[in-house]
Amino acid sequence: MAKLIANNEDEVEVADGERIKDVCEELGVPFACEEGICGTCVIEVNEGMENLSEFTEEEEDFIGDRGTERLACQCRIKGGCVKISF
Repeated sequence: MAKLIANNEDEVEVADGERIKDVCEELGVPFACEEGICGTCVIEVNEGMENLSEFTEEEEDFIGDRGTERLACQCRIKGGCVKISF
């Protein structure tokens, strides 16, 4: 099981390989299109970027530079721990 920590307080276990969208939505991340087009669900990855899936084409189109931002609707957690803020 992987672990997702939001805003340094809410900690949720997520199955390895699972999309993080549902967990993020429960934690309060806003969503709109859920297809990586609108950018409503942008999160900042503070730790554990290596534990998330590769950037999707939608993320590259929207975000551009692969810094610390991701689209929560596009990510899967591979394992380990990921700390995000929004």
